Amino acid sequence: MTPQMNPVTQPTQKEHTDFEVGSPYTMHGNESTLVHPWWYNFKYSLTGLLFGIVFVKAEIISWFRIQEMFRLQSFHMFGVIGSAIAVGMLSIFLIRKFGIRTIYGEPIHFPQRRFNKGQIYGGLLFGFGWAITGACPGPLFAQIGTGTTVISVTLLSAIAGTWFYGFIREKLPH
Repeated sequence: MTPQMNPVTQPTQKEHTDFEVGSPYTMHGNESTLVHPWWYNFKYSLTGLLFGIVFVKAEIISWFRIQEMFRLQSFHMFGVIGSAIAVGMLSIFLIRKFGIRTIYGEPIHFPQRRFNKGQIYGGLLFGFGWAITGACPGPLFAQIGTGTTVISVTLLSAIAGTWFYGFIREKLPH
């Protein structure tokens, strides 16, 4: 079982997630292995492909749309982001209210998160990078898929930044 967060203690390494899923396949800390057929993960590829198509059709991968947002010249991107936030909030409310489980019957838990001033610095850094490159991590692959291959530099930079953060995370103040 996944340890529950105690509000008095600091979160442990295992509790650094946005949500936790309790697996019915976990027995006293020993993970059992599920064997799936080779085609099992195609559903994730199909979901990603559909997600990319929605990004392209909604024009949210457009560098020009992103620049309009940062220049406060258009509501388009704010509407998309606001809609995503509303859907996320409604989804979390419904999961909590009705105790919705995963398709495998695993319970979903949302541990309490503490505010950290590093979130402000990280948000500013993320926003500056987004404004400069015209890309955030979600649409990077859709942008590359539409032929904007220069975004590969942004993708490699995002991977390097994620690796660097993982490398220094434990050394950062909490």
